[in-house]
Amino acid sequence: MPPAASHSRLRALGPSVAAVPLREALRAGLGAALGLAVAAGCALAFSPDLWLGIYLIAPFGASSVLLFAAPNSPLAQPWPAIVGNTVAALTAILVCRFVADPLLCVPLSVGLAIVVMALCRATHPPGGAVAMTVALGAERIAPLGLSFALVPVAAGTALLVLIAAVYARATGRRYPFRQFHEPNPNGTTDPPAVERLGLTEEELSDILVRYRQSLNLGVEDLARLIAAAEIQAASHRTDVQTAADIMSRDLVTVGPRTPLRDVAGLFAHHGFTSLPVVGEGGRFLGIIFQLHLIASDWALPGKGLGKLLPRRGAASCAADVMQADLPTAAPETPIAALLPPLATHRTDAVPILEGDGIVGIVTQTDLIAALARQSLQAG
Repeated sequence: MPPAASHSRLRALGPSVAAVPLREALRAGLGAALGLAVAAGCALAFSPDLWLGIYLIAPFGASSVLLFAAPNSPLAQPWPAIVGNTVAALTAILVCRFVADPLLCVPLSVGLAIVVMALCRATHPPGGAVAMTVALGAERIAPLGLSFALVPVAAGTALLVLIAAVYARATGRRYPFRQFHEPNPNGTTDPPAVERLGLTEEELSDILVRYRQSLNLGVEDLARLIAAAEIQAASHRTDVQTAADIMSRDLVTVGPRTPLRDVAGLFAHHGFTSLPVVGEGGRFLGIIFQLHLIASDWALPGKGLGKLLPRRGAASCAADVMQADLPTAAPETPIAALLPPLATHRTDAVPILEGDGIVGIVTQTDLIAALARQSLQAG
């Protein structure tokens, strides 16, 4: 065998997914532990036989991996999780009624459960473990009849799904996954600007079917990946310019204790959409966008930001509304690298830093003007 072919086959045995940040791994692990503790506890409480409840912890644990560690997978969504586990249990119960031999009952239960889950569009890998659990514990489960599929299997899975949805929202994640026609972050039905591909939901679904990825990816996530790839590809086609070439240098800044009334006045006077916040020694702290004022607890009784009036208990200074966790860049950063953050993050400006100090800022307007000049020069 040629060395290259041998090396390729060895690589195929290695990890096939991107590296997972430690924080994300801990988030998923903690969520699964919490969810499994509650769901398994309920299974033990409602099961007439202690050992049956213990048996169910195994498939519930498998469901937890999908719900908390891979919440964007089509296999982890509420329908396949709840319906998949339930029909798998029903299928195995019926198989056990007609097949007494365990050596035949177990593979038949799992195999037929897979078929039924697929026909119900509810493929959920832990459903195979549910079917095997039923087949292995047939003597204890048979007296319970079909009700076992409802309690504790369906009820326990539904509880696990509910916990996963609440935990995802509490930790800044999304579960269930996005639907293709749901409102965008601005509350309108137009797709976000970076996801306007000109492809319909049917066309995207056809792509997933054609490449046999229907069980691995949702339509909305496919749209987001295509859009991200297009933006990244576009960034490689720009000429080599840096942030220093296009950034605004004569900055108007505010301090963290600057009253919001003064911040609003600066917005109204200069017509800016963002203002950097700096601390002692010019250290960059964050940026205030006009939307931060609108979204804060300030009233707008008249026209213009200059007439902002605070409500009772409202934010009072720049530090209360500034955004600190936003993308930054250095003066030597190629402008191509600014395309993704300005197109895909909910921000219209990227601060340019040297060390801890801000030396400039690149807005969406700056980037559009630079790209327009490049387009004219290319033409």
